[in-house]
Amino acid sequence: MKYFDKVKDYLIELEYEIVHEDKEEYLFIVDKEDKGIKNLILDCEDEILIMEQHLFNLSGPQPEIYKELLQKNTEIIHGAFAIDETGSRVVFRDTLQLENLDLNEIEGSMNSLAFLLSEYSERILKLSQL
Repeated sequence: MKYFDKVKDYLIELEYEIVHEDKEEYLFIVDKEDKGIKNLILDCEDEILIMEQHLFNLSGPQPEIYKELLQKNTEIIHGAFAIDETGSRVVFRDTLQLENLDLNEIEGSMNSLAFLLSEYSERILKLSQL
């Protein structure tokens, strides 16, 4: 897919460590530990780039945590907190259109995640222990 190489070039230019890439699945896993980003998944299939960072696990339904995360979503510049299909994992997720993707756009999403992790990390740690 033509977008795979484009995304890879952007990741290299932004100095992300590509810890895994799968050209057949159009998938990258990247780190930038100085920004708190570890095992960020980038899936560039179907004309959309999906970025997903696992944050913590939930031990069963937690309506108060759901409410807090939804309220926090209003402050996030790009992307949002989400819960995976099992309901047990909280992730940061963002999607970008690949056809018009440029360096500034992917950098903005990555910076949004990094800012969220730096600003909200103590609370994320506390929520992960509930």
